[in-house]
Amino acid sequence: MHFEGTQQINAPITTVWRYINDPDKVAACAPGFKTMEILGPDHFKPTIAVGIGAVKATFTLDVRRIDVNEPTHAAMTARGNAAGSAVEMRATMDLAADSDSLTTMAWVADVNISGTIASVGARLMEGTAHKLTAKFFDCFRQNIEAPSAEEPSQAPAT
Repeated sequence: MHFEGTQQINAPITTVWRYINDPDKVAACAPGFKTMEILGPDHFKPTIAVGIGAVKATFTLDVRRIDVNEPTHAAMTARGNAAGSAVEMRATMDLAADSDSLTTMAWVADVNISGTIASVGARLMEGTAHKLTAKFFDCFRQNIEAPSAEEPSQAPAT
């Protein structure tokens, strides 16, 4: 399956870049996220539960960031297995600063799912993937665009 899209994020490009380079923050937005093992700065092993129709699977992924060009481009590969199923993915992301406080993210992901989850949930897979992607980016934008706890609050005018 091939997916692509763009996201407008109300935050400076450096803020977006820092956020996407924190695997714990990114993983927390992944629907079904269970655990994260960080093996190195560009190597992670998240565990994610996925359900397509009546079929449920828990994948342990081996994720590696590759082709990183701070602060505008990164790519990653992921491979993982669940009982009777497997997934392979390659994704790229490009950031562009539209202004000092607005960033556009263009992303592409190619995903290959095989095994039980693919054969039983084939007709539901693309719709489910679109719903999960929308949930991920809603969480992602909300977390990045939220006022930082480090920023001083505005005192009311007197």
